[in-house]
Amino acid sequence: MSIREDFEERERRFMSPYGCLSSSSRGRVRPEPLREIRTAFQMDRDRIVFSNAFRRMKYKTQVFLSPLGDQYRTRLTHTLEVAHIARTIARAMYLNEDLAEAIALGHDLGHTPFGHGGEMALKEIFSYSFAHNEQSLRVVDVLENQGRGLNLTYEVRDGILKHAKGYGKILPDDPEENPCTVEGQIVRFADIMAYLNHDLEDAVRSRVIHESQVPDFCVKVLGRTHSERATAMMRDLIYSSRGENGRMVLDTSDEMEEAMGQLRQFLYDNVYRSHQVHKEFMKAKKILSELFTYFLENPSQIERELVSMEMQNLLNSGHPYERLVCDFIASMTDRYAMNLYSRLFFPTPLV
Repeated sequence: MSIREDFEERERRFMSPYGCLSSSSRGRVRPEPLREIRTAFQMDRDRIVFSNAFRRMKYKTQVFLSPLGDQYRTRLTHTLEVAHIARTIARAMYLNEDLAEAIALGHDLGHTPFGHGGEMALKEIFSYSFAHNEQSLRVVDVLENQGRGLNLTYEVRDGILKHAKGYGKILPDDPEENPCTVEGQIVRFADIMAYLNHDLEDAVRSRVIHESQVPDFCVKVLGRTHSERATAMMRDLIYSSRGENGRMVLDTSDEMEEAMGQLRQFLYDNVYRSHQVHKEFMKAKKILSELFTYFLENPSQIERELVSMEMQNLLNSGHPYERLVCDFIASMTDRYAMNLYSRLFFPTPLV
């Protein structure tokens, strides 16, 4: 028996019937031989971690644009926190930890520079239908690995595509909009648990808000520290979820749902829509809008930039040029976008 087969056998003995066995994956778009050491979902996790898009997340905004303080979250540290929470919940519920982790690690690969400000810019200048979750799937299917993609399993791709909730319900009423696995659904919860905690912490650190402003009910239910809040949210989800009619129903208590909802609204009103954050988002939108227009009007200038980002395969991909520019813009880091903007639009002083 190979190491992979041993792991698969352990899953069959250990996992809840609601979990997704690695050996039961629906497979990949391009079939591959099974590996000796790693299961299918372990392979997916590793392919994501070793991708260019994953490394670029360390210089992409979470909430605060290009923060100088080393303690602020970036898109990468957010992703790692989501993966940790998702894996912890999956382990406690006897589900597939590797699948939950792989989805979490890949869920924001397509996020733009400058966070949701960058996403709104591409909605306005490229297409209103642009969404970072769809771009994340495009990254793993089309853009990575010199245009060959990562060839991930169906379950991981499905979880990446369906992780986003915007300002809607954590799990939508339409089953077609829900991830097909319980592990994918857990990532949706882990995503909001992570950002409610760390965005609040970063907002206090940056003095956008003061800790005393947090609603009393949220403090009572969730606690005052990052650790207390994360533990309370995870514990509530684990103990409130249940098996029903042959499937796992993820749920939270009414009190927890209210507390998370209040904290979410508080962050939207006082952080994401605050003057301090909004004015930086407007600057970011200006940068990306002008870069997008520049490369649309100067197609001969994009080749060098794509080579520097190891994305030169896009030049011969057959995709519409406007789509190519969108992929290029979305793949930038904050610092790359700002440096490129400076180089293209700021005068160069003579020495």
